[in-house]
Amino acid sequence: MTVNIDNANAVAVERMIEARPVLTGLGKALDTVPDMHQDLLLHAGPPIAWEDASGPLRGALIGALIFEGRAEEEKDAAQLIASGEVRLSPCHHHNAVGPMAGVISPSMAVYEVENETHGNRAYSNLNEGYGKVLRYGAYSEEVQERLRWMHDVMAPVLGAAIEACSGLDIRALLAEALHMGDEGHNRNKAGSVLFTKLLAPHIAMAAPDPATAAAVIDALGENALSVLNPVMAACKAMADAGHGVEGSTIVSTMARNGTEFGIRVSGMGERWFTSPCPQPVGLYFPGFSAEDGNPDIGDSTITETAGLGAFAMAAAPAIVTFVSGTPQDALNATLEMYEITAAEHTAFTIPQLDFRGTPVGIDLRAVVETGITPRVNTGIAHKEAGVGQIGAGLVRPPTELFTEALIAFAEQYGFQE
Repeated sequence: MTVNIDNANAVAVERMIEARPVLTGLGKALDTVPDMHQDLLLHAGPPIAWEDASGPLRGALIGALIFEGRAEEEKDAAQLIASGEVRLSPCHHHNAVGPMAGVISPSMAVYEVENETHGNRAYSNLNEGYGKVLRYGAYSEEVQERLRWMHDVMAPVLGAAIEACSGLDIRALLAEALHMGDEGHNRNKAGSVLFTKLLAPHIAMAAPDPATAAAVIDALGENALSVLNPVMAACKAMADAGHGVEGSTIVSTMARNGTEFGIRVSGMGERWFTSPCPQPVGLYFPGFSAEDGNPDIGDSTITETAGLGAFAMAAAPAIVTFVSGTPQDALNATLEMYEITAAEHTAFTIPQLDFRGTPVGIDLRAVVETGITPRVNTGIAHKEAGVGQIGAGLVRPPTELFTEALIAFAEQYGFQE
């Protein structure tokens, strides 16, 4: 098969850049997420079996089944999954993404994002905030109470507010947030404030009473990550727009399930390439250390895949107070990522670099040739189910993952050494 890789990559990256993701609604996963059903749980990262799942992923799956009313305690939930009565599937196989464990169950509310340029859609769940939360593997009654409030009280109001504002342009929101000190992954303080500001008037009108309106607005405004999940869905919509281009070596998915780090490539269909997840290096909350941390986990690497996160760290020097390092390290992180990407984003620009576009379009060939792997900003989950978040830091997938994918690409397209 004769292909021009450079031309194919130009097409894939152009589609990613031209994509305009708009938040159009908030629906129930069972009613909105493609191929979702009552006996299915979605999770972050590449496919995984229950017996291979990490502590935080197991904890989130258990918590989701308790939330669904399918189990009363840990052993009941584990039996449902181990028996095959409840199946597991990656979020990415259903046009969805979820941070950390990334678990989406049938009754959960999900953001709906439409790429108005190309027509594809993507979905993500609601963000609980920091600390002891489901996505980090916690599932106590405290966690369950928070989930019930979010889905019974907050979700209907938020859904009505999104509908009333006729959609939110997430690409435009991100572009502004980058100029206010965000990087779109672990630092979303500005974006979350913008998100709350845009929705607040509609929440006030949609809520059944002033107390509920105040509670919903407060929940969004106090959570510096409230916009992360719709941002992830937007990045998924952008990355998917560049997927499926014949002959392209652009990475269109990066995701982790706490056991394996997986990537997919635009020109190689739905095939996953995986390797063991590395351990993040970063800052731990008081009382915890690297000994307590789980290997990296989450679909939030979709932000780096779309040219944000660690790829835009130069725009967010203050993030180093959370993930470790210095402002110069943040600047260097972005500069290094230009070495392995095919383009610069025209919508996402960095004031600290004279408004240069963020690096976008990870090229397998460049990663293998330079030995530079993508940088990722990440949270750190405790390795045991039920504990939750214990820190945040930085991580890189191993070079071997990209080498394996490039060799497979050469075999598929008939390139000879």
